[in-house]
Amino acid sequence: MLITALLAAHIAVLGYWLGADLCINSTFRYVSRAATMPFDERDKLMDHILDIDQHVRYAMVLQVGLGTALAAELGYLPGGSTLAAVAGVVAVVWLALVEVTHRLRSQPAGSSLARIDRGTRYIVIAVTLALATAGLTGYFNLSGWLALKLGLFAGAIISGLGIRFELIRWYQVWNEIDAEGSTPDREQRLRRRYASATAVLVGLWFFIAGIAALSVFKPF
Repeated sequence: MLITALLAAHIAVLGYWLGADLCINSTFRYVSRAATMPFDERDKLMDHILDIDQHVRYAMVLQVGLGTALAAELGYLPGGSTLAAVAGVVAVVWLALVEVTHRLRSQPAGSSLARIDRGTRYIVIAVTLALATAGLTGYFNLSGWLALKLGLFAGAIISGLGIRFELIRWYQVWNEIDAEGSTPDREQRLRRRYASATAVLVGLWFFIAGIAALSVFKPF
């Protein structure tokens, strides 16, 4: 029963992740191209985008927790129910960190919490890549499809970080528009930054598609 529930949640969260991404990108495109809209209105939409972006962050954290718990319960990873329980606790704590970071994003503490959140992602990337490499090279007893899935998941997290860095560049132009007004050059630069972020997002979707295919077909 527990395994069935974990599997159902694991699948549902994947759809939740993709749906939130599509909604964010659609609104982000609108804001990036709405040069004639009053800046205050555009800025309100950006705040709304940041609120929606929380759902992508929730989904990523949930996938880490659910995926680890499911793999442990199915015997793909050592530790069984103990590892599954630890994964659940870590996911809850991480979700709390993500939420508090968002709520305090405009305060000095928010920047410190954001660095902790990014550091946590770096740790997850390192662990998943290490497991993927060890599994694919035979140094760790791990199914080949699962090892590759972990590698693709690390790629998805890296893509998410890449989008964040593109957004930092986007906000540099955005702040110029806020301080000095809109110009054709600034609007063009804003659209270019949107295009760059979207290109990274498409890469993330390819990683997720690969993860889904490996989970269904388990080719090796």
